[in-house]
Amino acid sequence: MSTVTAHEPGAFCWVELATNDQKAAKAFYGELFGWTANDQDMGPEGVYTIFQRKGNDAAAAYTLHAERQAGIPPHWMIYISSENAEATAKHCAELGGEIVMPAFDVYDLGRMAVLKDPAGAFHNIWQPGKNTGLGVHNEPGAFCWGQLNTSDTAKAEAYYTALFGWGASTGTGGGMTYTEWQHNGTPIGGMMALPDGLMAPSHWLAYFSVEDCDASAAKAQALGAATYVAPSDIPNTGRFAVLADPQGAVFAIYQQS
Repeated sequence: MSTVTAHEPGAFCWVELATNDQKAAKAFYGELFGWTANDQDMGPEGVYTIFQRKGNDAAAAYTLHAERQAGIPPHWMIYISSENAEATAKHCAELGGEIVMPAFDVYDLGRMAVLKDPAGAFHNIWQPGKNTGLGVHNEPGAFCWGQLNTSDTAKAEAYYTALFGWGASTGTGGGMTYTEWQHNGTPIGGMMALPDGLMAPSHWLAYFSVEDCDASAAKAQALGAATYVAPSDIPNTGRFAVLADPQGAVFAIYQQS
């Protein structure tokens, strides 16, 4: 396992679970991905859990407080690295997005903002301080891919390529159209249109790498997860499944061929 020490601007750099049962989430993901939990006391804000994989930061979790997060269900959130959180947020608004929370300091760890793209998908940006982000990715038990499921692929492509300088390569296969996001020429994620009739808002879906998709999906189900997409092949690429943890946060797992 190689340790990641920095993330270039425009790269996915952190993934965070907002849950209504932090203790149960720690147990579930610990069993599923082999994560250990490093709890950080945040005072009145409660406890912030940093999940670690063999000593390297792999993800994080915090508890949704009903009085402040009314109506927001458990979910995974993806962060994208930025050199300047204020400048990126300003550019977001200029491109037709929305600044949900302006840039603010997270102690001396870094600076962040909460944004929404023109089709309504939330995403966070992170300007690193002492915390540079994920210490491991693209390995079993770690974040490996970010997929945007959106109601407007054209608006989303224009927005993200302008905001983060991503490349976007679109192709068709198996009766569907899929766009691959590229950062400095390297594939980092994808985008697809939300199916007609699906009552879901535009959103980002976090993928985590596993060694055996079928075994991990079965284990997740045994631990109380729901299966939204059963283990399925991606031709010439790998195998994936879409799951929801026992609290309802949706995520995907991926086994590379």
